[in-house]
Amino acid sequence: MDDVNDRHTAKMKKIKAARDKMMETKTEEKGLIMVHTGPGKGKSSSGFGMIMRCISHGIPCAVVQFIKGNWDTGEKTFLRDRFADECRFFVSGEGFTWETQDRERDIAAAQNGWKIAQEQILDPEIQFVLLDEINIALRYDYLDIDEVVDFLLTKKPAMTHVVLTGRNAKPELIEAADLVTEMALVKHPFKEGVKAQKGVEF
Repeated sequence: MDDVNDRHTAKMKKIKAARDKMMETKTEEKGLIMVHTGPGKGKSSSGFGMIMRCISHGIPCAVVQFIKGNWDTGEKTFLRDRFADECRFFVSGEGFTWETQDRERDIAAAQNGWKIAQEQILDPEIQFVLLDEINIALRYDYLDIDEVVDFLLTKKPAMTHVVLTGRNAKPELIEAADLVTEMALVKHPFKEGVKAQKGVEF
């Protein structure tokens, strides 16, 4: 047993030394452009998890929620009721596109959301902005992808973080981003007839 422990200790020492050497080269700080996309669950959930981290660290943040509209989500209620001073929360959509069935209204709502998003990103008091489901608005061309990417690359303050969530992120956005996570769908209860449930989906 001692031989096993000794080998494990020696291995971990080598890993730690290599890790410490690598970390010495990671000295830069910058505001990141982050994309959460893919067909799997967890894109918005991950973004809101980061919002919780920001609140814990005293980092002023904002959420602009596209598409979902007045859907009664737990994160909206939680942040508005308990952390309104720490996190601004804006809703720009009127609901999922198949609910509104009005392209012009959807475009107008997305454009309004993008205007709010730009204001929050440029606000020197805000350091982290979550653009929830904006990729859906971009996918349907409710917003101009070139305009959004250009703004993020040329006008976003250097130390402001921005997270953009939603399926089917456009290639231009993926190219511009610093960090891209694709959520893979392995299994989902919806396919077995289970409806969206509180605390899991919303």
